[in-house]
Amino acid sequence: MNISKRFLRWVSSTSWSDDMKHEFILEGLHCANCAAKIEAKLEKRYGDVRFSFATLELEIHTDEADIRNEVQQIVDSVEDGVTVVPKDEHTHHAHDEHDHECHDGCCDHDHHEHEHNHEDGLEGGKVKLILLSIAAVLFIAAFILHILKTNVLLCNILSIISAVLAGYDVVIEGVKSGFKRRIDETTLMTVAVIAAMVLGEFVEGAAVMVLFGIGELLEDKAVEKSRRDIRKLADIRPDVAYIVENGKSREARAEDVAIGTILEIPPHTRVPLDGIITEGSTSIDASSLTGESEPVDATVGTELLSGMMNSDNTVYLRTTKAYADSAATRIVKLVEESSKNKGNHEKLISRFAAVYTPVMIGLALIIAIIPSLITGDWAGWIHKALVCLVASCPCSIVISVPLSYYAGIGAASKEGVLIKGGRFVEAIANAKAFAFDKTGTITDNQISIKEIYPTDPYTATEIAALAAAAEAHSAHPVANALRSYCEAHHISVEELNGHREISSHGVTALRGSDTITVCKRENNPGISVQLNDKEIGVITLSEHIRSEAPDALKELKALGIQKAVMLSGDKKESCQNVAQGLALDEVHSELLPEDKVKTVEKLIDECGTCAFVGDGINDAPVLSRATCGIAMGLGSDAAIESADMVLSSENLGSLPSAVRIARRTLSTVKMNITFSLIVKAVIILLAIMNIAPLWLAVFSDTGVCLICILNAVRLIRRKTK
Repeated sequence: MNISKRFLRWVSSTSWSDDMKHEFILEGLHCANCAAKIEAKLEKRYGDVRFSFATLELEIHTDEADIRNEVQQIVDSVEDGVTVVPKDEHTHHAHDEHDHECHDGCCDHDHHEHEHNHEDGLEGGKVKLILLSIAAVLFIAAFILHILKTNVLLCNILSIISAVLAGYDVVIEGVKSGFKRRIDETTLMTVAVIAAMVLGEFVEGAAVMVLFGIGELLEDKAVEKSRRDIRKLADIRPDVAYIVENGKSREARAEDVAIGTILEIPPHTRVPLDGIITEGSTSIDASSLTGESEPVDATVGTELLSGMMNSDNTVYLRTTKAYADSAATRIVKLVEESSKNKGNHEKLISRFAAVYTPVMIGLALIIAIIPSLITGDWAGWIHKALVCLVASCPCSIVISVPLSYYAGIGAASKEGVLIKGGRFVEAIANAKAFAFDKTGTITDNQISIKEIYPTDPYTATEIAALAAAAEAHSAHPVANALRSYCEAHHISVEELNGHREISSHGVTALRGSDTITVCKRENNPGISVQLNDKEIGVITLSEHIRSEAPDALKELKALGIQKAVMLSGDKKESCQNVAQGLALDEVHSELLPEDKVKTVEKLIDECGTCAFVGDGINDAPVLSRATCGIAMGLGSDAAIESADMVLSSENLGSLPSAVRIARRTLSTVKMNITFSLIVKAVIILLAIMNIAPLWLAVFSDTGVCLICILNAVRLIRRKTK
């Protein structure tokens, strides 16, 4: 089995420097707006800060040793009830539900003490749901009385009680925010509801609180479910392993298994840790890692990666990596880390949110004061201003944009494409040109013997036998091709002595007193076979084009890619042979690494953007220079470290899928932003025209936010094609 040996080395060696890096989870933070404020304050204090609202992970790089308490203080200054937990202490079980529902500009907030206990979180959620249900029933009764225009006093009392039950915590937090000289959504909602009731609009004030509470409850549930769904795509790590001791297996936590332990892998279970099969044979489904659904045979000596599915028979495996260093864990970490590399739209929205709410408050004050001074209709214009206040939260944008990127990255990982961040989603989506390395990218690294041209008195069989004998100790693709040729043609290969490799040239070996040399031909294609420095035969080689390469290139062209170019250091004739029949616009041969960089720079100048796909160690410089560097799964460690994307499936067919997913992700981001802004603008215009009630402004906040979240989550549920 040849599943990603290079890919295994990559996931084993890919490292994220832990020097002075502090990682935390912000438990209980469900609000994107206050998350942005927390991140801004931490950046001001520490400088190098990365936060992902999609995963609630905070990463701070600093030369200070113990910063947890100070980080907690900064977080508390923005939002009470959020707990800063070191990442290594965090568990998904504790993270799933909490009794805290935050808000700072967008979320409802249970002001009781934050509890980490899962059962307490469920209990707090039930209490909130019960109170909202009672508040909704009382509001419906008040609304009926309002419609019937009867018993006004009872109608107003029911409205007040309904508003208190649904939003008492909002008012408390709004007051707290006021004392902190911070204007957030709790402040805006408190002012809006109290002002509405002062103006005699008791039913409308109750409607705002009830709808806001229900909307925020649904929003929090939707965000949490989205996070879980996306995590499921990447988190393919089994929690349990079966350790074999004294001929019997026992269950143990996968993270507690030591290197060198023998594990039993029953049928239809995932491999818990990386290792090598010591007994048995089976069929392995590696689709969770590579996106390839075709099963692969595995037997004694086969290397398996954690997360692979054992499809058929029980096998036994000796672990070679700890749980924390396993392939699946590395992939999960890569996907989680990717959410911190923010795209341009995410950065823009963060800046937008910082000014949007203050601008909207200013607009509300203008609407409330200037027309009132002119017309004298203070009640009417204040009501219109309140609608603007309620519509001023940017939550639908601030939440859905990072969630869309995270969902897109999760969807790509399902296809065997690992994207290292939102900005690289944008890069691959906007790529206008693609440059491909030849060997190992367009071709599959498999070389075969094309023709053998002997000189008299030698025969083709003798030339093949001598060349294979000289290459007997080499692992070069040419040596493998010679061995395969001799086996296929039943040619016996004698043992030679004195094998020696000549760097970047070929090999030599001794046959008695004679020297056999197999080397490159100067300025000519093929391999020269020499006896005592005299050429006695020439062997020409053919490369195997990846079976999926022609269709992949055609699909990229169909997607509107302007140029597809092949770059290689090989001879022109070899490159032209490979390029025949492929949808390539240009072929560049005999290039040094620096020449590849210059060619990509030229493509960037011509087309605006250029992605490069490669696998060789010499590709690292050009991978770094390209708009988006893409490494094949069998590529070198250096190449993958320099890349922005990894095709873990080692299949070029996943490249068009990655482009489609990236474009769909950007389309979703733009759709959510446009939809949110249009709805808010329309509601503000309707308010000025005295058409929009306060409850409609609530829809522009929580309702639109919920719609945008659901739209983002569609990315992980849609098929690629």
